[in-house]
Amino acid sequence: MSAPKLGTFDDLLGRWPEAVHPVAVALRETVFAAHPGACETVRLGYHAATYGVGPRMTDSYAYIMPHARWVNLGLYQGAVLPDPEGLLEGTGARLRHVKVRTVEEAERLALKSVLSEALARQTRAA
Repeated sequence: MSAPKLGTFDDLLGRWPEAVHPVAVALRETVFAAHPGACETVRLGYHAATYGVGPRMTDSYAYIMPHARWVNLGLYQGAVLPDPEGLLEGTGARLRHVKVRTVEEAERLALKSVLSEALARQTRAA
């Protein structure tokens, strides 16, 4: 089995239109504001940057995945998170995401609250 292809956040952004770069950067800043010590691992094969309490996938609580017209902020345990504003999308057993289209959306208090809860749950599980 080959090792996953890792890279930098800039490598990840370079694969997507420049229009989504500011949104992805704002989401990254939001993650690091909530968790200054977050371990960022850019998994180019998954087209995403993961954030966690350590470098393993099982340590992760969130990911940033750019698309052509928006950027997803994914939450690995999103299905069990409180979401009073209905931001989270998805129907999987665990995973949920928020489609973020603007820098302003990346800075929403409700998004920060959901992200902080995801971190708190992961920290308790670690």
